[in-house]
Amino acid sequence: MKKIMVTLGCLVIAPLAFAQPNSTDKKQGATTTEPIEVTGSMIRTMIAEGAAASFQPRNTLVVLDDNSNNPGRYVLNGRGHVVNKAGEIVQTAIKPGTRVRVYYANMGDLRMIDHVVVVD
Repeated sequence: MKKIMVTLGCLVIAPLAFAQPNSTDKKQGATTTEPIEVTGSMIRTMIAEGAAASFQPRNTLVVLDDNSNNPGRYVLNGRGHVVNKAGEIVQTAIKPGTRVRVYYANMGDLRMIDHVVVVD
């Protein structure tokens, strides 16, 4: 019984093992272009610059904006959104008073961070 199963398995797999890939020199036929309508809303990215505040709740960056007396709160989802001036990912926490530039988009009442550049 085992011998029959192995033989049947080989008969099924063998043609796949010796199959030739499709030729890449086939010529493509004439193409037509059709207009496509894209609908949606533009998400405008804004920039804020200031110093990181001393208290940082989880997944939130609080920045004391240069142009305002009120601190800005920005939602930070996941890792890899904080970089230095050279574009390298910053692995350590942002210390209070560190100068940062925040690139964000407003999503309802939240300011969702695209990325943060540590200026210091």
